[in-house]
Amino acid sequence: METAIRTVTMQVTALCLVAAGILLALGTAGVPASLPLLGLLLALSAGLYYTRPDASVGQVVGIDVGGILSTLWLAPALSAFTIVFEPTASAAELQALGGLVGLAGMLNYFLRPVYLLAYSLAEAVQNRGSGSVDR
Repeated sequence: METAIRTVTMQVTALCLVAAGILLALGTAGVPASLPLLGLLLALSAGLYYTRPDASVGQVVGIDVGGILSTLWLAPALSAFTIVFEPTASAAELQALGGLVGLAGMLNYFLRPVYLLAYSLAEAVQNRGSGSVDR
């Protein structure tokens, strides 16, 4: 289960950072939020979904690269989701939204030890409640 927590945390962090990069790049290019941009991001997400690789890449330096690549199609969708909340955002506001999405991704990454601690504590409480404490 700890491996699953580590894998999902890295996937969510990578997803948020790529979505932040998309929003930052759009804002830097001077593109404001609009319905055509929303449609373009959703089309990009759909295209990436249908061309996503399988998870056969495996692990590189302890990171499940195959899992990250197979879920990366969600990044443009997350960018579009943030635009839905602020459909009239200027280019500078898109950059700010990108910064907030990136901040959320890094917060998720830095909270990984807390997730693992919470899982360990819940597992210990469950083992103590069932009477199967190792001594």
